[in-house]
Amino acid sequence: MNKTKTFLEQISDAVASALPADLAKEVRENVKSTVQGACQGLDLVTREELEVQEAVLHRTRQKLERLEVQMQALEDRILRQ
Repeated sequence: MNKTKTFLEQISDAVASALPADLAKEVRENVKSTVQGACQGLDLVTREELEVQEAVLHRTRQKLERLEVQMQALEDRILRQ
């Protein structure tokens, strides 16, 4: 989760730095706080979590394909009897 917080902080810092320099510090802080709050409401995952789930999905698909082949072979055997 720390990676996500760092990412959210990077986003809010980028938005705050894009604001004009003469904008009052209080307004800049309010904008930064608002952006952080909006981002925290999102369901974000780290790259590592995404890659783990991709690997799980890949293994699951492979297993499903093997089971489909086995099921087809069993159906063929039953129909030949």
